[in-house]
Amino acid sequence: MQLLRQIWRFLIAVQLMPALEGGEETLVGGQAVLEGVMMRSPHAWAIAVRKASGEIVSHSEPLERLSEKHKWMGYPVVRGVITLGHAMTLGFRALKFSANAALDDAAPLPVSGKKLEFSGWLAAVNILFSVGFFIFMYKFVPLVAATELKRVWPVFGNQVLFNLVDGVIRIALFLLFIWGVAQWKDIRRVYQYHGAEHKTVFAFESGDPLIIAAAQKYPTFHPRCGTSFLMTVMLISIVVYTLVPVATFWARFGIRIALLPVIAGVSYEIIRFAARHRGSLFAAMTAPGLWLQRITTQPPADDQVECAIAALDQAMALESQRGGELVIA
Repeated sequence: MQLLRQIWRFLIAVQLMPALEGGEETLVGGQAVLEGVMMRSPHAWAIAVRKASGEIVSHSEPLERLSEKHKWMGYPVVRGVITLGHAMTLGFRALKFSANAALDDAAPLPVSGKKLEFSGWLAAVNILFSVGFFIFMYKFVPLVAATELKRVWPVFGNQVLFNLVDGVIRIALFLLFIWGVAQWKDIRRVYQYHGAEHKTVFAFESGDPLIIAAAQKYPTFHPRCGTSFLMTVMLISIVVYTLVPVATFWARFGIRIALLPVIAGVSYEIIRFAARHRGSLFAAMTAPGLWLQRITTQPPADDQVECAIAALDQAMALESQRGGELVIA
């Protein structure tokens, strides 16, 4: 029963992963996981998870900064796609670590006597299901709904109106999902760890000591959050799809899949610019994502902030060993 619960938690967390992850190659960032936080710097990452016993277990590793190995990976737009892919891979590993840490306190299986474990194949099945769910829920369903509306009311055949309706439906489904899973206690705790991650990053960026009291004085909303990124992706996609002159259902569906990397790369650049120029027009574009963080981040307890600080301390210790430098925006 506990394994089934962890599978369900993991599945929901994978769906939320883009909204819970933030940061970029030259800055400190992190991600909320199950009962813990993962933090990363340009050349290191670390995760700290609190087990049911109260003990904090952690793990850290060095990171390869891809843009240092391949110059083209640091080009605008391209770097956004590379960074997102790298962050998602790392985030998945962190989620798996946190899920297994939760299972570590469970009783052994009655027949084999072995500990419950979130195996690689089980995690892979969850990933495949999550990708399929994302494409179905946020690409296929809105397109079907907009196409049906166009059939009933031909006025929606207009390219601009069609893609606007499609985009509004997509955003509504996303908001409904984010709000719906927040009603589950386990996911509300993930949102609290998300808030702990943001507070700790703010404290670090402000040069404050990494202690609980210093971190707790900061807000839970951060401009580089994955929630802001996803909202920007959804808004930018409305514009991009409108500019592509295709009319058939399957052509539109194919374009929505094919242009995902381009939209993600452009959105990354907007978020990156907005984080550095908070009075700009681009910063105003990211405002809906900051509003949405009222759901995806919640005020954390001190012990949750302690986890975030433990993860960042370990990441920074490994970063300094590797001689890395951080650019604080």
